[in-house]
Amino acid sequence: MPKYEFRAILQGSPELTEALCDELFEAGCDDGTPGTCGGVFSIDFHRKADSLEAAIHSAIRDVRTTGHDVARIEIEAKEMPQSA
Repeated sequence: MPKYEFRAILQGSPELTEALCDELFEAGCDDGTPGTCGGVFSIDFHRKADSLEAAIHSAIRDVRTTGHDVARIEIEAKEMPQSA
């Protein structure tokens, strides 16, 4: 099963606490790394799923079980090799 990498930006940017990290882990976000930058709370996911869409939907569902919501998903463009 392929692994997809994306970032979930949490709505309202809650404070990064050990308790929230534990909640996220217990909710199934154990394949994500929570963090904050500039007051914005995000989770970098490395999620296995059948498709990118399935990976994103399951991550949003898992985050919502903690009582938080996802404002947006960010996906970084991979550098493509240049053809000669």
